[in-house]
Amino acid sequence: MGTMNISLPDPMKSWVEEQAKTGRYANSSDYVRDLIRRDRARREAVAEIQAAVDVGLASGPAAPLDCGTFKSRMRAEYAEE
Repeated sequence: MGTMNISLPDPMKSWVEEQAKTGRYANSSDYVRDLIRRDRARREAVAEIQAAVDVGLASGPAAPLDCGTFKSRMRAEYAEE
């Protein structure tokens, strides 16, 4: 595992140290690693949503929703399971 030294303003350093003292994290490094994991997961989720939006936009104009047809399709899919 590599190491990295970072500089934090005193209020941030105190915050990280307090989070480690809560018992949820073994130490300050564990807290920072958790923040990085969460940030990565959030960015991946945003990218996935953006990709779905892009696909939707590229698919062309939306068609009006016919509730009857939609319900029929849903019932047919449910019956196949």
